Amino acid sequence: MRQTGSVLSVNGVTKRFGGLVAVDNLSFDVAEHEVMGIIGPNGSGKTTMMNMISGSFKPTAGAISMKGARISDLPAQEIARRGVGRTFQLVRLLPSLSVLENVVAGAVFGHRKRWGRDAEDQAHRMLERVGLEAMAYAPISALTYIDQKRLELARVLAGEPEILLLDEWLAGLNPTEMETGIELIHDLRREGRTIILVEHVMDAIRSLCDRCVVMSSGAKIAEGTPEDVLSDREVIRAYLGDDDA
Repeated sequence: MRQTGSVLSVNGVTKRFGGLVAVDNLSFDVAEHEVMGIIGPNGSGKTTMMNMISGSFKPTAGAISMKGARISDLPAQEIARRGVGRTFQLVRLLPSLSVLENVVAGAVFGHRKRWGRDAEDQAHRMLERVGLEAMAYAPISALTYIDQKRLELARVLAGEPEILLLDEWLAGLNPTEMETGIELIHDLRREGRTIILVEHVMDAIRSLCDRCVVMSSGAKIAEGTPEDVLSDREVIRAYLGDDDA
């Protein structure tokens, strides 16, 4: 049942790949302006869940709804038009385009359609937002790894998504870059954005998330505040094994 104020509802969602159940009867709601973490050990089904929300995969069973309207039967591009934007575990950029042109693409094909000068102005604003405006006319090859991640985020933000999916956006960053990245997500949180993030960095989970869903072997094993779920014995067992729980 969709809760009052929820912008996204995942209801009994299952995803099978042949005999493998990657996501098993998962349900949760995300409230508007909430930051929801999806956490769990490697292979627990987190990215598969993100792929279903964004439309890359279709659920085998169950439904995903946005503001009460079912989106899980729609193609990925239509879900993006409805207002779901995402980053990927492995940064996906358009290498033949400049930094600015990559972000213009996000403005043109995102939730709100922008064209021409309007799209370019929006791209400049988003590059400034993530601290990359000075690199606007540079080739992709000139970017460091964190700058590639900032660019992908700017491209997503240029489409003005109502729900932002961040799939291990902090992965691969050194400690200084990590601090910068967490602060950038903090800024997005303070703007009141609705964010669903998959992350392994527990300091980020604790400081950024209002609530977390914990997955293990495709199933939800806990849901609640970061403090509650990270002290849950079943969650500790899933991460560390029985000997350390």
